[in-house]
Amino acid sequence: MEDNNIKKGLFFGIIAGFLIGLQPIVIVSRPAVIDPYIFATMTFVIVSIIFFPLVLIERRNIRKNYQNGQLTSEDFHSLLHGWKTNIRFLIYLGVVFGCGRIFFFLGFQLAGAINGSLVQKLRIILAFLFGYLILSERITKKQILFSIILLFGIFLAITQGTLNLMEFNIEILWGVLILFTIGIFWTIAHIQTKPMIDKKEATPISIVFSRSIIGALILMSTYFLFFPLENVKIFYDPINIYYFLAIGVIQGLGLLCWYKTISYIEFSKATIIVAPTPIITALFAYFFLGELFTIYHLIGTLIIIVSITMIVREKHDMEL
Repeated sequence: MEDNNIKKGLFFGIIAGFLIGLQPIVIVSRPAVIDPYIFATMTFVIVSIIFFPLVLIERRNIRKNYQNGQLTSEDFHSLLHGWKTNIRFLIYLGVVFGCGRIFFFLGFQLAGAINGSLVQKLRIILAFLFGYLILSERITKKQILFSIILLFGIFLAITQGTLNLMEFNIEILWGVLILFTIGIFWTIAHIQTKPMIDKKEATPISIVFSRSIIGALILMSTYFLFFPLENVKIFYDPINIYYFLAIGVIQGLGLLCWYKTISYIEFSKATIIVAPTPIITALFAYFFLGELFTIYHLIGTLIIIVSITMIVREKHDMEL
């Protein structure tokens, strides 16, 4: 049974990693007429549509488990109605992830698919840092060491080995800074979500759906405050519709596969499985976007993968 779960976890983990690696390609290759605001809006709309039936299935299973005596009355009511006591927090998540997604797309647009994908790996360091500051989680010297090495790998890859930032492409630098800043806000939001899950007031699936539907409503209702009404014509072009569907489906299925992965195997192992996503992004970016994949990108990516593996392994050993 355990071997079967590992196989299933590996299967879904590989798919999740592939979809995560594919996201930057869709983001960067979209038509210029699709601004980050409407792209983020439609992403959340489609993710909400994908996760709505999953929420219904999950709620049905919660009722079934309660009827079979597998859930206490307290847990049953908490899982079904816990969102009511956390509605303000869920709106906060909708704002953070909704507005953040706009800048996320903008950051990739400026930094490029490969550099943007590499910067995303900084979030593992941010997770440990804010876990320590907010949740008082332990950090070992080995984790600090490999976090520094990971930073070096990202810096090496993005700067292409140059130490003179004055010679660095200012547009890429802005993109990197935007993605890093968004990573900070999202990491804090993820950590703040953990107590809600621990208290069984929500599940990962219900949280993804809630933040997506709230984010979609906020962005849809405010879009034309910043953009002209004539932008409605964006929806008349089949190519634009294709990109809306592509990013929504890729992100939605990627999230689904990720949660399926961690339902079968440990979180630490799942993190290692998806660590090579920059390689997937680099291959697609090279062949379809014409982005250069240099020796510095390769060395930096290898350093990042090894560092993540060592950091996560250390965390796993601490929990045993």
